[in-house]
Amino acid sequence: MNRKTKKKSTYIGGQAVLEGVMMRGRTGMATAVRDEKGNIQLEARRIAPPDSRPRFFRLPFVRGVVNLVDSLVSGTSVLLRSAEVYGGEESEEPSRFEKWLAERCKVDVMSVVTTLALLLGILLSVGLFVFLPYLISAFIAERTGLNDNGIWFNLLEGGLRVAIFIAYLALTSLMKDIRRTYMYHGAEHKTITCYESGMPLTVENVRACSRVHDRCGTTFLFFVMIVAILVFSLSNSLLAPLLNIQNGVLDFVVRLVIKLLLLPVVAGISYELLKILAKTQSPWVYPLKAPGLALQRLTTREPDDGMIECAVAAFEKVLAMDADPAESESSFAVGGKLSEVRSRIEKLFAAAGIEGDDCQWILSLNLGMLPSELAEERLVTPAEARKIFAAVNERLTGKPLWYIVGDADFCGCKIKVDGRVLIPRPETELLVERAVNELCRLPAGASVLDLCTGSGAIAVAVAEMCRKKGKPVCITASDVSEDALSLARENAAANGVEVSFSHSDLFENIRGKFDAILTNPPYIPSGEIGGLQREVRDFEPHGALDGGADGLDFYRRIAAGFASHLKEGGFLLLEMGMGQAESVRALFEAQGAACEIYEDLSGVARMLKATMPVAAAKE
Repeated sequence: MNRKTKKKSTYIGGQAVLEGVMMRGRTGMATAVRDEKGNIQLEARRIAPPDSRPRFFRLPFVRGVVNLVDSLVSGTSVLLRSAEVYGGEESEEPSRFEKWLAERCKVDVMSVVTTLALLLGILLSVGLFVFLPYLISAFIAERTGLNDNGIWFNLLEGGLRVAIFIAYLALTSLMKDIRRTYMYHGAEHKTITCYESGMPLTVENVRACSRVHDRCGTTFLFFVMIVAILVFSLSNSLLAPLLNIQNGVLDFVVRLVIKLLLLPVVAGISYELLKILAKTQSPWVYPLKAPGLALQRLTTREPDDGMIECAVAAFEKVLAMDADPAESESSFAVGGKLSEVRSRIEKLFAAAGIEGDDCQWILSLNLGMLPSELAEERLVTPAEARKIFAAVNERLTGKPLWYIVGDADFCGCKIKVDGRVLIPRPETELLVERAVNELCRLPAGASVLDLCTGSGAIAVAVAEMCRKKGKPVCITASDVSEDALSLARENAAANGVEVSFSHSDLFENIRGKFDAILTNPPYIPSGEIGGLQREVRDFEPHGALDGGADGLDFYRRIAAGFASHLKEGGFLLLEMGMGQAESVRALFEAQGAACEIYEDLSGVARMLKATMPVAAAKE
């Protein structure tokens, strides 16, 4: 691809990991990894944007050091996380030492491993690219009489550093796993280049793009080595005469310490150089880029289509997170100790503002354990983890827990729920209990009308509870939504109760009179729906929520028509929203009804019972 076809700019960068790619934007980071079954697993988390850092850390030269440290820490962590995903089907029993760390010292073993890996990586880098080149250069200087404070000594040391670096890249590329990682590195570059070229992110388009990129870490490391020659030469020229250390060992140690102290300076300058050169495609600066781009031929390989798919998945997730603050996080489906799995989920839910009880329910339902048993330590297998984290990742999108589970418990009945109907609320169980108590005072076979039945929860629960008490009832349930009625029929059949269903807009298609009318109608004011919880606003059907401008539209219509559908001595029992009791009471009293208000367990006026004088109840 012609490098001058760049049409878009993006802040997104990335790195290859074990069998996957990590992409990082301004506000989100996502890693896509193929697990042992060949499926792409995606983990995404929110990160603090660069402009949220203290001003000092955003200053030129300083920001390069900050970004380097941040990339080392997060990159090492992501690399180890990717290894967990591709770790195979069998989980190992935690050792006694791991259990002791977790239980006694409250230490996360993975955090310890991440820290050790980072330290070992730094020590290896310092040893290979700082200590070894100087040691070889000093050896040569001693035998050739080369001035170890002169420019030629520093050029020799710098040249050896570059040679060792190239040899390191060439040798590691011979290793199968590293070679595959370099292929994923190529997929990362190609995906970013494809986006910057303004093309759709398809496998075909990405495959056609270049696998070298101006902002690659390989180019950065090359700049580090070149800048180090200049900085170390200057430091030697200025400091050597001042220090004038005669002891050879001490001189070596001091020089090494000075180099280590100057590494942040080298990194800061190199970062700014990379940033400036990446912004231009001028042929005048290409000679400065060319060595780094050439080295990328060693650290990248042509990827296969599956690798490209991983890179695209990670890139698109980060793009979505940067564009939409509401875009959800997600987690790898990785097994392990139950306590660690639970802790991981709780942290994700806490960051998303999701109640911790949802974590307990997901674990309990997917592991077949009672909530009280979750405190016991056990291993979560990879197969179990896939089911658990499929639910966790859905929940992180804001989807209500009971839509994910597929059913909810309501008055002891299993009620199937999905996006066609509202999820039954605990406060509605109080309406059912009160209705059953009232119906049990009537002869068996009392007739009941459930208006706005939705999932059929009220109708099913009343029928089942009355049957158990030896006072079976005849229930008709109606709703304006055919989709809701379809689900309500399923719930009646699944719970083994007989309910007649009617497609009706309140009383429109209702014929006859009933001993009781029950209803939980829409009562949220239209203007307040946008401010509801995400779970309700974005997932539950608005038609079952919207009660009109003041939330009372359905109550007005019910009040106007309920009397002509009640038998003598019958009653209407309905649920209301918070703060609506007096307004609803006034609507029914205006029709001549006698009203009683009942509170829920929180002391909120939640239910209204309306009865009509015998004469008024006649048509």
